Amino acid sequence: MPSSINEVVFSKPSGRPTALVQFGGSIIFLGLYVYSWIEGNADSSSWLLIMVVGSALAGIAESLPENRRQAAGALRLAAILVLLYLPAAVIFTPGAIG
Repeated sequence: MPSSINEVVFSKPSGRPTALVQFGGSIIFLGLYVYSWIEGNADSSSWLLIMVVGSALAGIAESLPENRRQAAGALRLAAILVLLYLPAAVIFTPGAIG
């Protein structure tokens, strides 16, 4: 099992198309946050900022050159940890999100 995780997390970056999807998702989440901030509901949508950071980290990881496997793996791992914060926050402090 650890070798499978190692192969997935530390594989070579997927390239520009995957990075564009990740960055596009990050921009969409940021747009949703800005819209909720304009409407006055920024406190209840702070989870969108976590999604922005997580998808941006994943996009940066996928946009690196192929010879930067370790850096891409570190960024993917950081994105996973950032995104895992959401379910952990819901489980341990339900009032913190939304």
